[in-house]
Amino acid sequence: MDITTNGPVLSLHGDFDVRSTWEVRAAIYDHLEGCLDEDVVIDMAHVDNIDVTALRVLAVATCQAWLDGHHLTVRNCGPAVRRMMHLTRLARAIEVERAVASA
Repeated sequence: MDITTNGPVLSLHGDFDVRSTWEVRAAIYDHLEGCLDEDVVIDMAHVDNIDVTALRVLAVATCQAWLDGHHLTVRNCGPAVRRMMHLTRLARAIEVERAVASA
């Protein structure tokens, strides 16, 4: 798993699964601490696979961010990620940015 940051955006690259959850969790919480006045966005455009453990990390981080007065949003989820969110019913606990409709 490769993790890059650009301001309030944390971009994930690779498979987000049980092997990478500790690394991603630490990066998310470090990023939340560093962006005190900004909302944090997790860009999943380059995530190929995701599992339930990884989705739970995102759900808990979303709740913790809200409790700390932050706003955490996930963007650019591919079909496989969205499917897992709905199958696990964690779509309700993770805020996903809606795609902007093109004119």
